[in-house]
Amino acid sequence: MFISQAFAQTAPAATGGGADSIFGSLGSMLPLILMFVVLYFVMIRPQMKRQKEHKAMIEALAKGDEVVIGGGMVGKVTRLGDNFIHVEIANGVEIQVQRAAVVQVLPKGTFK
Repeated sequence: MFISQAFAQTAPAATGGGADSIFGSLGSMLPLILMFVVLYFVMIRPQMKRQKEHKAMIEALAKGDEVVIGGGMVGKVTRLGDNFIHVEIANGVEIQVQRAAVVQVLPKGTFK
């Protein structure tokens, strides 16, 4: 008396592999694809551009260029090697740093 009769529910109609299911799955993935495209144009592409510019700047270094090194030191390039450069930071004081440590090339006459 306390238990009511249970009625069997009918199973939902099975969807076929038609065009409607293809667009449905594409529609559910559309936000994910859209987020990746936005991420590419906002973060990945500008970073690749900066890396390319930095590489070109490093390759174009020449003796006598005035540079800023990663730690904030300013000096003049005295010798160039394949991986390292020698930078004069004061009269008679020369340090050896990696080429990649160069952050910026300054205009001539900035460092005396």
